[in-house]
Amino acid sequence: MDSDLFSRRRAVRFAQLLDEANGGRRHHVRSRADDQLTRLVAVGQRLVAERPDIQVDVEFRAGLRAMLVATAEREHTAEAVTDGTPQATGRGSLLGGATARRARARGAILVGIAAGAVAVSGISAASENAVPGDALYGMKRSTERAQLALASSDVSRGQLFLDFARTRLDEAATLRDDAAGFSAVLDDMDADTRQGVRLLTGGAVQHGDPAALDAVNTFVSGQRRAVGGLLDGAGVAERDRTRQSLALLDAIRKRSDALRTALACALPAPVGSDALGPVPGTCPTYR
Repeated sequence: MDSDLFSRRRAVRFAQLLDEANGGRRHHVRSRADDQLTRLVAVGQRLVAERPDIQVDVEFRAGLRAMLVATAEREHTAEAVTDGTPQATGRGSLLGGATARRARARGAILVGIAAGAVAVSGISAASENAVPGDALYGMKRSTERAQLALASSDVSRGQLFLDFARTRLDEAATLRDDAAGFSAVLDDMDADTRQGVRLLTGGAVQHGDPAALDAVNTFVSGQRRAVGGLLDGAGVAERDRTRQSLALLDAIRKRSDALRTALACALPAPVGSDALGPVPGTCPTYR
């Protein structure tokens, strides 16, 4: 059997089950996939019923509404063409009925997607304060990966990574009594920091514009003060680990300043690259 046709049939059947679960008319049909699809419908209903009481971001609502309206307009246009054509008898009328059923099925799927998206967005918002070991921490990190995937440029992704590094620092502050967890979160923080700095310094050199370096310096100034605060009351192991992160921030500031100087004297291409991005050469001196 054509796998694409089979997938469409499953989608239509799923839409029917969603329709029934939401009070629609019963469809007196059965399929071999009903047991699996029924479980999926139950999961969707549970997400909607148990979603956290959190306001969904305004931009998300607007984007979702625009997507649904655009899709609805396309479906309406397709139905209008069908309705404006004289209905044929026999096989043609059957095809017209099938088209209408597909349109209703797609509409039901859109409703399910909308409900699921709103529910997931609520869960995502609820996960913002999660720390390693919490049930929602995986959702929190998945949301971050989605943000990176949607970023429009390397500079945008670099700024996101620095935001994530700030988030890891907040998590570390809540794990002061868990030496292993504290160290692991700082490892993630440093990794996010390196990724963000590498993208931003690379963008600054590529475009010959030090604006991205301003973002790096602002991050380093604020982050260094906050990381330094972890030293207060910390044990020996935690203090040693915290100093590693401070040393990284110092190295980043030094790299940023060197790149700024290189851009000012219009140096040629960097002499190399490492975990912090381009490695600048030395500006020539004239006597």
